[in-house]
Amino acid sequence: MVPLVLIYSGYALSREYFNPALLEMTDSVLATADLSAFENGKQAPGKYRVDVFVNNQQVDSLEIVFDHSHDPNAADALMPCLSLEQLKSWGVNTDNYPELSIEGSQCVNLLAIRDAAAEFKFNVQRLNLSIPQSALLNRARDYIPPEKWDEGINAFLLNYNLNGSTTMPRIAGQQTVNSQYGNFRPGLNIGPWRIRNYSTWNHDNQGQNQWDSVYNYVSRDIKALQSQLTVGDSNTQSDVFDSIAFRGAQLASDENMTPDSLKGYAPVIHGIARTNAEVTVSQNGHSIYKTNVAPGAFVIDDMYPTGGGGDMEVTVKESDGSVQTMVVPYASLPVLHREGSFEYSVTGGKTRTNGSKEANFSQLTAVYGLPHGFTVYGGLQEANVGYSAASMGLGINLGNIGAISTDITQAWARVRSTEASTGAQTLTDQNGQSLRLRYSKNFLDTGTNLTVAGYRYSTKGYYSLSDTLDSYNSESMSDRRRNRTELSLSQDIVYGSVSVSYINENYWDNSRTSSLSLSYNNNWNGISYGFNYIYNLNQQSSQEGQSLNDKNDQQLSFNISVPLDKYLPGASVSYSMNSAKGGPTTYNVNASGTSLDDRSLNWSVQEGYSDAEHQTNGNAFAGYKGRYAQVNGGYSYDNNSQRVNYGIQGGVLVHKQGVTLSQPFNDTVVLVNTHGAADVPVSSQTGVKTDKQGFAVVTYANPYHKNVVSLDTENLESDDVELQETSKSVIPTRGAVVEAGYNTSLGNRVLLTLLKENNQPVPFGATVSQPDNSQGINDPHNGIVGDGGLVYLTGMAEQGTVLARWGEGNQNQCVVNYTLPKQKTVSGVTILHEKCH
Repeated sequence: MVPLVLIYSGYALSREYFNPALLEMTDSVLATADLSAFENGKQAPGKYRVDVFVNNQQVDSLEIVFDHSHDPNAADALMPCLSLEQLKSWGVNTDNYPELSIEGSQCVNLLAIRDAAAEFKFNVQRLNLSIPQSALLNRARDYIPPEKWDEGINAFLLNYNLNGSTTMPRIAGQQTVNSQYGNFRPGLNIGPWRIRNYSTWNHDNQGQNQWDSVYNYVSRDIKALQSQLTVGDSNTQSDVFDSIAFRGAQLASDENMTPDSLKGYAPVIHGIARTNAEVTVSQNGHSIYKTNVAPGAFVIDDMYPTGGGGDMEVTVKESDGSVQTMVVPYASLPVLHREGSFEYSVTGGKTRTNGSKEANFSQLTAVYGLPHGFTVYGGLQEANVGYSAASMGLGINLGNIGAISTDITQAWARVRSTEASTGAQTLTDQNGQSLRLRYSKNFLDTGTNLTVAGYRYSTKGYYSLSDTLDSYNSESMSDRRRNRTELSLSQDIVYGSVSVSYINENYWDNSRTSSLSLSYNNNWNGISYGFNYIYNLNQQSSQEGQSLNDKNDQQLSFNISVPLDKYLPGASVSYSMNSAKGGPTTYNVNASGTSLDDRSLNWSVQEGYSDAEHQTNGNAFAGYKGRYAQVNGGYSYDNNSQRVNYGIQGGVLVHKQGVTLSQPFNDTVVLVNTHGAADVPVSSQTGVKTDKQGFAVVTYANPYHKNVVSLDTENLESDDVELQETSKSVIPTRGAVVEAGYNTSLGNRVLLTLLKENNQPVPFGATVSQPDNSQGINDPHNGIVGDGGLVYLTGMAEQGTVLARWGEGNQNQCVVNYTLPKQKTVSGVTILHEKCH
């Protein structure tokens, strides 16, 4: 009998078990909290917010109800209650497993999938689902179901950019010039609809006061077609025909709806200024960007996209009154699509070509990916001025050889021409062809990157739609392009890299333009340096079409930048030299950097010299990124004038919970809501913190992709804020304002020792809550009592009531009415001892 008793006793106690009475060591008769849910190594059933992983890849983060498994063969652990919709959104092919559904239950039977398993890691709040590959849908690794795309909240948006300058001449007889420039991008979101406007304003004290509306449009996504519908002002796509500004309607594929793993732009402008200069960028006759630059090489890489193509005209107005202009081509590279991929655009409306005849037109383009690396593309174009065109092209992925595409466009046009002898204008019918060849290749063995090599030839009878409309403009002096050659090449060498960019265009009137850019750059021990050479040729025919007038410009520059991190973190000093053909040689020294703990202050100081009449120049600039806006100011001078610059850029977001000011934002943004917790920094967002209402704007979000927005807990300024959540994932649609709410506790943090009336501590495991908590965002069970009646509580008011409960009935609970001391501790945590009644 004794052996039998020992055998069965061992079986009965083989599982993990703890005796709750052991937790109270001071009094063996002390009442113990009901901890049956934690016996035998269990966790309490209930609703938990967890990160969901399917085969070690995170797919979701949400609240899930857990209960103990009812399978007698399963281990004693919490099991999730999952729905069919959830499994399907996570990529499980639920249609092949009808046994998943349980009659009368909202929870699926996961065991219906052979070898499927669920594991809840309570300590990290993570649910691991192991699903056989055969039970999963055939989806891209980063696929996000459309039902998870968030259309966001209804809101009014406004981006603004205001800057101005006061130029004070040093030459007698000239007047001081005050000028101001602003651009405004208001918008309205209502459900899936996006209403947008882009307007600019120019003003000075010499009589200019001009408003210009660049575009107005309404758009929304069509999820079933993975497309965007746009009604209003926009631009046609430039993958088949040249981009055209229009007012009308367009339905076009949105590539951003495609996962990154299945995917097969505003340009960056480089230039050189001789003095303190004003740079203006125009597109399609509209001024879309204006800024002030210091002497030397400059880069413009922060232009707001205007929604389409069209070459950009860059005007550099020097402080001595001279003006330089250059054209930055804005064209797309050849597009190769994966097998089965299809993109299209359908457009109809009226052209908005600046200074040319307007016409009603329609356009259809399509691109389709064929097997074996082939892509076909083409389109049709028609306008009510007797114009029609058809295009067809083929792109091929040639593997090690590179990628090549070729297309041909046939056009029929009715154009207006002028008789050379009489000057009479007549309409003539023309037809011709345009052939284009493009090539790109990365030579890994040699480190050569041939970004694009392109050639286009057009017959004399070929007219594009823009050419046709321009022929009706009596003031038009432009001629049609005969051919165009372009090349962009970069080469890694032993010490640095060399890049070449070349564009040549010949016209039917024998005129020609060429541009060549050569550069060498290297980095040694953090010191970067480089040489740049730019050659521009503008060769024009005379009125008789015989003699040619050549005008060329050549510039050579050298630059070097040395970091000063050892002496001044975030700062560097640079030197540059620029020499122009037939012009002066300039020398500039510049110091720049960022300051403050979050690098929200940027500054620069520059001093320059020109050997032309021994001219000197200099400038100082400072800019600050704050939670409500960005501000900047500067001062510059040269022999001719002095100038003071100033500016402010920001955003305004009006939503149902108030008005939030921010730094300038992009079209798709995230509204952070900490439910009243102020001064909470947002990670990876310089200068962005929540305002007094607990709101902040994350200035950019990638539409139709998962965006993780995290709060910076290491730099919290308030001791009265406890963040229950620090990271949220959002998946916005294009142009959406998505709200990311975080559970927070507002109030004092208290380390409270609870004693019963007999001076014994409240039992271990008792739950403590604040019945009068009015925030509505905290868990009603704020804490669990530890050893010795100690409990940590957050969100505590200056005075109030605390309820402790360790079982059923009034005899197993007590209440404390507390008042916190007015003097705060250094740690921010108030230590309090209270008797519970």
